[in-house]
Amino acid sequence: MDRTTTRPHGRRWLGGALALAVGSGLVLVGGAGTARAADVNVAKNAGFENGLTNWSCSAGSGAAVSSPVRTGAGALRATPAGLDNAKCVQTVAVKPNSTYTLSAWVQGGYAYLGANNTGTGSGSVSTWTPDSPSWKQLSTTFTTGASTTSVEIYTHGWYGTSPYSVDDVSVFGPDGGGGQDPDPVVPSTPAGLAAGTVTSSSVALSWGAVSGATGYKVYRGGGNPQTVSGTSTTITGLTADTAYQFQVAATNSAGESAKSAAVSARTAKVTDPGPGPAVPKHALTGYWQNFDNGAAVQKLRDVQSQYDIIAVSFADSTTTAGQIVFNLDPAVGYASVADFKADIAAKKAAGKSVIISVGGEKGNVTINSDASATAFANSAYALMQEYGFNGVDIDLEHGINSTYLTKALRQLSAKAGSSMVLTMAPQTIDMQNTGTEYFKTALAVKDILTVVNMQYYNSGSMLGCDGKVYSQGSVDFLTALACIQIQGGLSPSQVGLGVPASTRGAGSGYVDPQIVKNALDCLTKGTGCGTFKPAQTWPSLRGAMTWSTNWDATAGNAWSNAVGPHVHNLP
Repeated sequence: MDRTTTRPHGRRWLGGALALAVGSGLVLVGGAGTARAADVNVAKNAGFENGLTNWSCSAGSGAAVSSPVRTGAGALRATPAGLDNAKCVQTVAVKPNSTYTLSAWVQGGYAYLGANNTGTGSGSVSTWTPDSPSWKQLSTTFTTGASTTSVEIYTHGWYGTSPYSVDDVSVFGPDGGGGQDPDPVVPSTPAGLAAGTVTSSSVALSWGAVSGATGYKVYRGGGNPQTVSGTSTTITGLTADTAYQFQVAATNSAGESAKSAAVSARTAKVTDPGPGPAVPKHALTGYWQNFDNGAAVQKLRDVQSQYDIIAVSFADSTTTAGQIVFNLDPAVGYASVADFKADIAAKKAAGKSVIISVGGEKGNVTINSDASATAFANSAYALMQEYGFNGVDIDLEHGINSTYLTKALRQLSAKAGSSMVLTMAPQTIDMQNTGTEYFKTALAVKDILTVVNMQYYNSGSMLGCDGKVYSQGSVDFLTALACIQIQGGLSPSQVGLGVPASTRGAGSGYVDPQIVKNALDCLTKGTGCGTFKPAQTWPSLRGAMTWSTNWDATAGNAWSNAVGPHVHNLP
């Protein structure tokens, strides 16, 4: 879902980007051979612990960030925009007639790694990878010419695609006279350890950064260390209404500092959100924006009464993989978090389900291991207890791992019970066939899944279930793609049509509410169809979804006033 007014069409560029890369001779290169004892890493500030020192990025596209990082407290985050591919460079001192291994760890969108002005061959080497949801190492080698004493190393993304991250760059070979970053010493003890938000099962902690530290260990009761890369974390899996003591130590390759002074915190008492109302047979879903992007700003109490499921957008990730938190944006205008919770309770009392949405265009929650799956389940359940959410919405748009996301949702369901509302909002490309990670996840949790509201926008043309190509913005596009999901194994009651609430709600794909109503009638009653008409009808189709209730309000509630009653009057 778009936090900005429109979503970039990044995913439609992938085929072209790949073809161009292959046509240019860019190929993945395997790992290099064994290094000699005298070899050093001639790259400076290779882990971006000192910001962008020694690096230069085109058009201000790069920034040193504290998350995501692979090791230490910093990494590079670079964002392609327009005709700029977010190229970041460093000139390193090298020795003539020598071989170097160039490597870096990357994450996010398309990422390229290379070296120019090597003095041999074409003078350049490079390697690349398409978007990667987790850290992945790129590696290549180059040999310097007889008079080469410096080489430019670089990394860049691809035009129109997502931002990429880089950490732990290495140019390993003979010292060219520029030396290397000094060997680390044991870091000093962290200061400023403080406890923040507490729930019935978690405590948020933060502390001051320590120079030279590449990580931190957080101790609970003097033991149970948890390793983190940044200067904050949330300790989960705690017992309700219980006092805990925490300390933190700084680490790097030279060792671990002494533990900090202890800080105490007590977890909250359990507040049972209750089972909540049942989702209607035919339901209208709307995403509520916890931010101001130019649409009408709403409090939850202002959300239009036609909406049966309200997805609060969005949860935020933490430095712990898989873990989510919720931060109420002051721009929404609530005087306190308590007022927000009261609005949730009031909506539930009115028969609505209020769920927390995970992901969105900018959300990057990584669930790719057993530990991250458990972290997701524990933190999502903690939010359900703290705020009274009825469940979760999965709107991850930067790659998912069906194996571990399924584990996470299963664990969450076991905690929350059978009344948990579980929705998904995949892009059209994610539901073209049952082999995609999104489709595999939906089928794997079919017994606990409420509805999949696919986003029929910012898409371009796609295949329908009859093998024909359909363009977005038409009745055929909505019906022929919904058919794929049902024929692929989802129950009709688990399928909804997701569209923008206004022309400003998405970059493309807006359809008049009448087209949505026609598509609903075609799928449930066999009337109102375009050129595509399904071989059968599915009267139990769940309904429709829109991004967002705020854009709907901006347009005078035209979408919910037209589509809501139609959904509720389906057979």
